Amino acid sequence: MQVSAGTKNKCEAEKFLALRMSETARGEYSKPVRITLSEFGRQYMDYAKTNKRSWLRDEQIMVHLNAAFGPMLLPGIGAFPMERYKIDRVKAPASPATVNREIAILKHKLNLAEQWGVFRGRNPVKGIRFLSEGNLQYRSLSDAEEAQLLRHCSPYLQDLVTFAINTGLRFGDILNMKWEGVDLEHQTINVFVRKTRRFLDLPLNDAAAKVVRGWHGIRKSVYVFYNPETGEQWKDLWLGLKKACRKAELSDITWHTFRHMFASRLTRAGADLVSVKELLGHSSITVTMR
Repeated sequence: MQVSAGTKNKCEAEKFLALRMSETARGEYSKPVRITLSEFGRQYMDYAKTNKRSWLRDEQIMVHLNAAFGPMLLPGIGAFPMERYKIDRVKAPASPATVNREIAILKHKLNLAEQWGVFRGRNPVKGIRFLSEGNLQYRSLSDAEEAQLLRHCSPYLQDLVTFAINTGLRFGDILNMKWEGVDLEHQTINVFVRKTRRFLDLPLNDAAAKVVRGWHGIRKSVYVFYNPETGEQWKDLWLGLKKACRKAELSDITWHTFRHMFASRLTRAGADLVSVKELLGHSSITVTMR
């Protein structure tokens, strides 16, 4: 059996050989499995759905990671491809915080791969610097920009953007909304917030209620919002939003932008921070103040 030392340095190769011979003599060495990131990603998602509250977000992140590294064997993911990935994602555009979460997930996956015996060697994400997030600054939209964006959205995307702006819900929680939690008579919804693991009762203003009533008239799923073409739950709509933003000539907009808009409009209208905290479902007033 032949195994590459992964180096051209003779001294390091000899140390590698001595280590492998020692492990073999003790019966501790087995040849690493040759597996691509996309193949391992399927195993990882089984783990995430069982052990992580944020598995849906992980699933969305995997779309981007697989597009860049999916066909690559785990040992082939190196520092240069990772730096290239950071550059390309920021150009997408994705926020620095989003890119950092994607890098962190990849690092976690490779650590698990090593624990599970399907990857050996230095974690290629180790040493990769995270981007500066600038958490005290955020993008918002003026009324004119909002109208411009909605004009360039498809009908279902218009509904989702409008609903996001007028409820402040995280996009993943919007996609997970079920009709059992909707009370159209009293214009309220009861939503399970995955990040805090608790249910959130929210009032709907007229704009949000109008969107929900429109989908109620054509309801064909347990989920409030679903893909009309398949009847299945949407996983991610980033590409649709990206296309609409490009047509509207708007930049630096993500689904989380609409959550910021909701909060800033509440504060401008005179709402106190405690009320804003409760409506956003924050676990701490510190997050709301930021």
